[in-house]
Amino acid sequence: MNNPDQDYTDPRKLRMKAEEQLEKKQKATEKPVVESDAKKLLHELQVHQIELEMQNEELRQAYETAEAALKKYTMLYDFAPMGYFTLDGDGSICDLNFTAAEMLGDKRFALVNSNFKLFVAEESKPLFNKFFSKVYAGNAKESCEVMLGYDNNPLCLVYMEGIVTGDDRKCLLSVVDISGFKKLNTP
Repeated sequence: MNNPDQDYTDPRKLRMKAEEQLEKKQKATEKPVVESDAKKLLHELQVHQIELEMQNEELRQAYETAEAALKKYTMLYDFAPMGYFTLDGDGSICDLNFTAAEMLGDKRFALVNSNFKLFVAEESKPLFNKFFSKVYAGNAKESCEVMLGYDNNPLCLVYMEGIVTGDDRKCLLSVVDISGFKKLNTP
């Protein structure tokens, strides 16, 4: 009854026998299931990787589109040959482009939250206040010509158009320096 194949006192022989039995069991039942599960899992991971690559490409394209739109916006707004302002209901400057800052004679960041009315020359303030009230009273575009200036220093004669838009009730104001035009047309 002492079969040398069944001597389980030697750890090496025990290990070899256990591995042989495990291999037989896997061949008989588990291995096809495990192998097919592994193939399914590998397939799912590969499909998911391709999905992620496709999403990444879509995100990259969306980023490039957003960058192009930002560049276009910057060119159209920031570097436009006319001044653009966004004013709130009391006349405070919420936003402005570089040309607008140049018209007012200061840096763009220094002018944000300043009141635009401070840059309207004294003789033009009644006209500007009437214009500004009409802009906020109606939904139509209004226009006027005023002299910009502060501390009794005239800056330039401008033509401006304004309209209030959106739920935030901001005034979009475009301002064109017409000082040179008026000089040319004065007899």
